[in-house]
Amino acid sequence: MKFTLSWLKEHLDTEASLDEILYALTDLGLEVEEVIDPASKLASFTIAKVVHAEQHPDADRLRVCRVATDEGETQIVCGAPNAREGITVVLAKPGDYVPGLDVTLSVGKIRGVESFGMMASERELELSDEHNGIIELPSGEVGQKFVDWLAVNNPAAVDPVIDIAITPNRPDALGVRGIARDLAARGLGKLKPLVVTPVAGSFDSPVSVSIDAGLKSKGCPYFAGRVIRGVKNGESPDWLKKRLEAIGLRPISALVDITNYFTFDLNRPLHVFDAAKVAGGLRIEPAKGGESFAALDEKTYTLREGQMVIVDDNGVESLAGVMGGAASGAEFETVDVFLESAYWDPITVAATGRALKINSDARYRFERGVDPAFTLNGLELATQMVLDLCGGEASHVVSDGAMPQVDRAYKLDPARVISLVGMEIPEATQRATLEALGFTLDGDMATPPSWRPDILGEADLVEEVARIASLSQLEGKPMARETAGVPEAILTPLQRREKMARRTIAGAGYNECVTYSFIDAASATLFGGGQDATKLQNPISSEMTHLRPDLLPGLLQAASRNQARGAGDLALFEVGPAFTGGEPGEQHLQVAGLLVGQAGPRDPFGSRRPVDLYDAKADAETVLAAIGAPARVQINRKLAGWWHPGRSGVMALGPNALCAFGEIHPKVLREMDVKGPAVAFTIWLENVPFPKAKGPSRPALEMSDLQAVERDFAFVVDAKTEVLTAVNAALGADKALIEAVNVFDQFTGSKAEEQMGAGKKSIALSVRLQPREKTLTDKDIEAVSAKIIDKVTKATKGSLRS
Repeated sequence: MKFTLSWLKEHLDTEASLDEILYALTDLGLEVEEVIDPASKLASFTIAKVVHAEQHPDADRLRVCRVATDEGETQIVCGAPNAREGITVVLAKPGDYVPGLDVTLSVGKIRGVESFGMMASERELELSDEHNGIIELPSGEVGQKFVDWLAVNNPAAVDPVIDIAITPNRPDALGVRGIARDLAARGLGKLKPLVVTPVAGSFDSPVSVSIDAGLKSKGCPYFAGRVIRGVKNGESPDWLKKRLEAIGLRPISALVDITNYFTFDLNRPLHVFDAAKVAGGLRIEPAKGGESFAALDEKTYTLREGQMVIVDDNGVESLAGVMGGAASGAEFETVDVFLESAYWDPITVAATGRALKINSDARYRFERGVDPAFTLNGLELATQMVLDLCGGEASHVVSDGAMPQVDRAYKLDPARVISLVGMEIPEATQRATLEALGFTLDGDMATPPSWRPDILGEADLVEEVARIASLSQLEGKPMARETAGVPEAILTPLQRREKMARRTIAGAGYNECVTYSFIDAASATLFGGGQDATKLQNPISSEMTHLRPDLLPGLLQAASRNQARGAGDLALFEVGPAFTGGEPGEQHLQVAGLLVGQAGPRDPFGSRRPVDLYDAKADAETVLAAIGAPARVQINRKLAGWWHPGRSGVMALGPNALCAFGEIHPKVLREMDVKGPAVAFTIWLENVPFPKAKGPSRPALEMSDLQAVERDFAFVVDAKTEVLTAVNAALGADKALIEAVNVFDQFTGSKAEEQMGAGKKSIALSVRLQPREKTLTDKDIEAVSAKIIDKVTKATKGSLRS
């Protein structure tokens, strides 16, 4: 919505500055998007006077002028044909920016004569296209600001243009008067009265109007108009043309310009028909479908059945509320016109405009809702302007239908307003605000004005009071605590665990991904999903039809996209939900990490190697340790189908699985278009036991000043026996005394089988014993060693290596 400052002041009596008005508009919810202020680019120019002019010694078309300025006399070389002694001019000094030339002036030398500035033409100041000579002012004092002179003598040249954004709920602000009303309610001036004097008709209208019975209730409740005969159409007066041009409209003719003016001035779209081209009366009825309609935008449209149109005996003359027709449009030769003002149903107008893809100022306003009560007043005001500008004689008003009833009232509760807004707004101020906006108050009941269709409840009254009072005045106040002292933690234990897991894995060098919770059916099936229970009813694309059963599909798809762009070595992770069904409880929180490619950069030492399952296992153990998982876990092979069956495992506490890790199955990599090697891990955060102690304190550090003892053991076991089985067995031999068990050697392969037998290998363990009560004797050490040997041999079905 564009308008000029002077146009606004036609409705608002105010002394407020432009900046004050702009701030108030945005604060009122009418956001200012752009301001075009011509005065800003003319601010540096001053008025000067040529006191002497003589021919340039080396150029026939140049004159050397002595010019009186506010800084004394200066010399300017000028090539304008009207440069002469005694004229008052507009001076641009060295350092001034000339917008029409897009240059900043400096002291120059023209044909050997120095020139200190220039005398400007209208085109050089972007006032017009005139450039045959410099500006000659009929008045003005030397040193006076040129913008000040324009403000008095040609205010339109420095009239700022304001462009504001209108939200769909504020159709009243699509007219300049509605904007002025808001500013007046804020206190930036007084709204000028709008006097509507009915124009007395002197004859009966030869054009009748009627509304189809089916459209009176929904479509066109009220239609009015009148014939004005003997008009003289032509160009509009300068004030009207300049006002329309300032907001980007092209003046066409006085009759058309008047309708455009009322559209923007009072939010009252109108239309004029050439009465001589109307055959019979005008009828509002639904289109039969298939009619061809030539509109004013010089396009021809094929109408659909049911679209609301205005017809006469010749056919369709106008798309109701959207656009007029070329056949009956007013031209310069038009003598008699029919001026129409109607109230159209917003939904019907919107449906027609969208179906035919027609955008017009009339449609934009009618589909948001114009003031139904102003239908007849708008006709009267427009009639008077036509008579004033074009002459003629008006007929009696003809109409059909009835004005729709929009009266409604809502209770104003001042105490509730204060409670909801959070500001102390006196009751008298609240009532005065609503009255300034056009509300009618009867006791504690407020009736919205007819131009505010968006007011639909008590909450809207609160919003209006708050909007005018300005929420920028709202002071923040801390809310009282329910309990004294240090407040309890906001995050749940699981949320804190999720945060710690994310920080830990990011610290390990992984890059976080945030993928969609939806994946394609094929990927979901690969990872144990794809059932109807996780299928979306309304997916956003064909590649996002199912809830993800695991985080790894999204990470593998991200890896594939990165590999396609040349990134071969990847470390990606994600923290988020995975789904087993579509119900609220059928989801769980996962942490997933993916390593693809090589474990390190290329270097001259040969340290670059492909990632393997132990990289994934180590990173998973780091995350588990950070979130408080027990150090001792079991590893089993109860794996899902997307893991490599021989190069992966599950960390668990009995039946409770904490983490899966290892290589991704080659078949899955092929399906996901990922080039291996690729290893990954998935941690189920909710399966990790939470600590029993809920306080922030940690247990006291236990240290021993007694000498630790380390003993080494080597066992011959089956080649398929897992090392962890032996480690866990050794740790369980004496939980109080054994502090750690580490594997320091494995002897495998053909040579091992030659010495120990086919299908055998050797595992060497280092056991650290840490006494806490007394120093260990040889007897104590031997007793513990015997227990270790017994436990390990039973668990592995092996024997102590001799």
